[in-house]
Amino acid sequence: MIMKKGTLLVLLFYCLTNIQAQQARKAIFVIVDGIAADVIEKQPTPALDKIAKQGGYTRAHVGGEKGGYSETPTISAVGYNSLLTGTWVNKHNVWDNDIAAPNYHYWTIFRYFKEQYPQKKAAVFSSWLDNRTKLVGESLPQTGNLELDYHFDGLELDTVNYPHDKKRDFMHRIDEAVVDKAADHIKNEGPDLTWVYLEYTDDMGHMFGDSPEYFKAVGKMDSQIGRLWEAISYRERQFKENWVIYITTDHGRDASTGKHHGGQSDRERSTWIVTNAKGLNDYFKTGNPGIVDIMPSIASFLNIRIPREQLMEIDGVPLTGHLSAVSPNLKLEESKLKITWKAIDHTGNAKIWMATTNKFKEGGRDEYVLKGTVPIAKEQAIIDIDGNALPFYKIVLEMPGNFLNRWILMK
Repeated sequence: MIMKKGTLLVLLFYCLTNIQAQQARKAIFVIVDGIAADVIEKQPTPALDKIAKQGGYTRAHVGGEKGGYSETPTISAVGYNSLLTGTWVNKHNVWDNDIAAPNYHYWTIFRYFKEQYPQKKAAVFSSWLDNRTKLVGESLPQTGNLELDYHFDGLELDTVNYPHDKKRDFMHRIDEAVVDKAADHIKNEGPDLTWVYLEYTDDMGHMFGDSPEYFKAVGKMDSQIGRLWEAISYRERQFKENWVIYITTDHGRDASTGKHHGGQSDRERSTWIVTNAKGLNDYFKTGNPGIVDIMPSIASFLNIRIPREQLMEIDGVPLTGHLSAVSPNLKLEESKLKITWKAIDHTGNAKIWMATTNKFKEGGRDEYVLKGTVPIAKEQAIIDIDGNALPFYKIVLEMPGNFLNRWILMK
């Protein structure tokens, strides 16, 4: 029996629609404040463990390069913006929780996403209003008047429904409301890109340090993550969507008491990442990745194309898929620049680009010059600067798997 043409077209349309639905990709990242890696590893976290079994857990770091030009304070808003932009503080310019002057020329994941996919939905659920209004920069001219599709935040300002108390129990109730609203919105609306921020664990760390109160807060956080995970799992079952979640923290704690952070001690820099992502690469598993690596990982999953000039500025690299190299270093030795890196995939070549300006941070363009092409397996390159040392050098390695960048600032 020959199928009628109209029936065939309907069937083909149905199949294509079904395939597209199965391929719909959604991403969520969660920042739970102030939990050092040693704490998360010692406390029972069944929800995080369940997610990690589908993807992985790794120790990670914040703080940029200790003692280097990218050294970044281990402070909350600073860490959030390092995740959002994939850059360290020398670029994004958020030095503390005042968020006085973010450099919006370094775009957040939300701006990349909405510029490319204006029809898709983005949402923020946060106990802190500044995350949306200052860091994401919603409705600001500097961010191209970026608009999110949904937000639930600012409850820390609502002292009627959440009266502040000395024990900071109000903050736990705010986090509960944030998670309830996020889980409900995920289940019913399925936003394409979501940020959830929870604060209570950091409050307990500041008040009690390494203590039963702090550890109990970690358990409450894990239960909240479990509710988010249930909402995501519902969407995957009912709508055949493909969800990725990244959960991390913004800083560790001091070694002596666990109450403080902000410095560059190993424990203050020590963080972690839990994800259900598939195809995690060796850098995720063994490379002590940074918080800056989460943004390009989400961008890769959501098929966000980052323009070349901006890609050359991003400090992070994807935690999934193919990487060519990581860990760039740059030294001035007499009249030569020595560039080194750690090869992950030894095949292919690295193009060495150099600029001696930093106009990008002002919204301008840097003029890069191709200084050579070398095998990635060589793990180093030497550039002759003709004995004319300049105040600033910006080097970019362009490789098949990823870009790397490195600066030298002359004192």
